[in-house]
Amino acid sequence: MSDFVDRVTVHVKGGDGGNGSAGIRREKYKPLAGPNGGNGGNGGSVVFVADTNATSLLDYRFMPHRNAGDGTMGLGDVKDGSKGADLILPVPLGTVIFAAVGAQGRPKRPGEQLADLRHNGDKFVAAAGGAGGLGNAALANKTRRAPGFALLGEPGEERDVILELKSIADVALVGFPSAGKSSLIAAMSAAKPKIADYPFTTLVPNLGVVVAGDHRYTIADVPGLIPGASQGKGLGLEFLRHIERTEIIAHVIDCATLEPGRDPVSDYHALEHELAEYADKLELPLGAIPIPERPRIIVLNKVDVPEAKELADFVRPDFERMGLKVFEISTASHEGLKELNFALAAMVADMRQEVASREQAEEEARVVINPLEDRSNRRRAAANGTADFAVARKEGDGGFWYEVTGAKPERWVVQTNFDNDEAVGYLADRLAKLGVEDELRRLGAKPGDEVRIGKGQRAVSFDWDPTIAAGAEMLDGAQLGARGRDLRLEDQAPGGRRRTNAERRRQYHEMMDAKAAVREAMMAERQAGHWADPSVDDDRHDEQSLFGRGEDGDENDGGLA
Repeated sequence: MSDFVDRVTVHVKGGDGGNGSAGIRREKYKPLAGPNGGNGGNGGSVVFVADTNATSLLDYRFMPHRNAGDGTMGLGDVKDGSKGADLILPVPLGTVIFAAVGAQGRPKRPGEQLADLRHNGDKFVAAAGGAGGLGNAALANKTRRAPGFALLGEPGEERDVILELKSIADVALVGFPSAGKSSLIAAMSAAKPKIADYPFTTLVPNLGVVVAGDHRYTIADVPGLIPGASQGKGLGLEFLRHIERTEIIAHVIDCATLEPGRDPVSDYHALEHELAEYADKLELPLGAIPIPERPRIIVLNKVDVPEAKELADFVRPDFERMGLKVFEISTASHEGLKELNFALAAMVADMRQEVASREQAEEEARVVINPLEDRSNRRRAAANGTADFAVARKEGDGGFWYEVTGAKPERWVVQTNFDNDEAVGYLADRLAKLGVEDELRRLGAKPGDEVRIGKGQRAVSFDWDPTIAAGAEMLDGAQLGARGRDLRLEDQAPGGRRRTNAERRRQYHEMMDAKAAVREAMMAERQAGHWADPSVDDDRHDEQSLFGRGEDGDENDGGLA
């Protein structure tokens, strides 16, 4: 059983973000000293990295599920949670990543191309980690000083991707089965492919590194092609993609074949027809040379056989008239291998310069247009809510509902702890400020209508009740105060607003004027006889007086007389 895998489906999931903390700081003699909950840590991401040490996708066939680390929860004393560890997955150079599409329960097929990792160190984040939830310390502000809730962490991104390996080699050996391609790789490099005397011996591409003087290049042995390979016959469709990244195509032609109807020239035209059919379906990467424009050479193999040597000398002029270089070799006796090796090295050096110049020219010719953004238009769109969400009326299953979609409202719903009434009210505040309620009214939503925020399994459904104020609880039309405020914290708040000098001066004059008015009023009452000094006995006939004796007026008059 072969250990080479060049296409595999992988299920990746980013780490979940940690929940925020709703802690309260407690100090001596202060039952409520303010919120101190920390933020949750972000989840780790799943990252594919092109690595020269990776040669196959075999590991992902046996372990197709890969998860990154989760972030931890925030703690009190404003301690943030730790970030989840990223999962770094090495893949061979030439790996192309596609979005997996297909119905549930059926084999996935490649969809949109997501990344092309052609160079060592190229990275692609396949599944981003979820953001950590904010703690109540981060949610506090000058109007909401004591939030009793925190936001939940967001779940990490989760999806299926297809990894497809397209071998990066300088030279591709193509030919009919049993043409001697594997023997040629074994003779020119240290590779040890399987060699036998029956067709389709090579079931997987073989790579070999060849050294010619100061030059080093790689050659790829593509499994044997037959007519109709571009339509799926034989092994063509499985391995023709390994020709996409090569710079030179070497036709290895068997001059000793005894099959009727075959000769070197007809074999060459048959192979070129399959390459042309396959080239029409390709979307080449930046700087790549189209297959029809890549240089070709003809390698006439097995010239150690006398009949094959005679046939090679006979067809050589035909290939040379086509403008092709021809090399007569024998993998058994190593005849002509040295000349072929140095010729391929020179061609590879020239093609590398050509590819580099094409990449640079295409990057310079690429024009990136960034439209100017009008701030007034951006503010107007944000006020109308058109840039951040969409509301649509849906029908089905004998009823209807209003569906709210958008990055912000869907993220806010995920972050909300619906077991906390204050957190639910905070969500209502955010949705009202975004303009969701106004849009629902415009579309004709009535109290009690079903509203769903999001799609799929993560959608949250509730009955809409616009009579409940979003900003603060209301009772008989009287506003009681905003959420997240506490009188104990307000009374001892050291950060209260300081009075200005003008306010201090005005309040001082008001106090002095009030004192003067009180003194004047008291003096007027005294002069009017409304009250007297208790230390002076100015009414001896008052029995209730502190010094009064209740003397009779007549007796006093008589006594005095």
